[in-house]
Amino acid sequence: MKTSAGILPFKRKDGDIYVFLIHMGGPYWKNRDRSWSIVKGEIEEGEESLHAALREFEEETGLCLDVEQDTLVPLGEVKLSGKKIVAWAVETDLPTDIRSNTFEIEWPPKSGKTVKFPEADRAEWMKLDVAASRIVKSQLPFLQRLKETIKSLSS
Repeated sequence: MKTSAGILPFKRKDGDIYVFLIHMGGPYWKNRDRSWSIVKGEIEEGEESLHAALREFEEETGLCLDVEQDTLVPLGEVKLSGKKIVAWAVETDLPTDIRSNTFEIEWPPKSGKTVKFPEADRAEWMKLDVAASRIVKSQLPFLQRLKETIKSLSS
């Protein structure tokens, strides 16, 4: 089973929780409602999952997360068909001006033409409830776990 690892930055402002999500790049996600994601990517063979999450964050955003391991909040994992994602949250503030790596696909399909697209075409800070309506459904548990964790820390 393939495993991806990701980071979910969050911040608290005026009593609300905001999360940093990326909009997935490429033509398949362009017009979809639920086309936002935590920053994540596949773990390479022999790579530690947290290292992979931090590497992927930098590759997909161009931003370096310089965080101490003890500041990361484990969000567990979600299982999809044939794949799982493990994630951590970290309280921080980041700019939304990102510079993502790219991937190539044949586009339009069966055209014989190869086109480059960014893996992430933009980033946004969103209130948690807004993020819940825009993130791909399979990643909703990460937002719910973050909310529960912050609530328990505040109690």
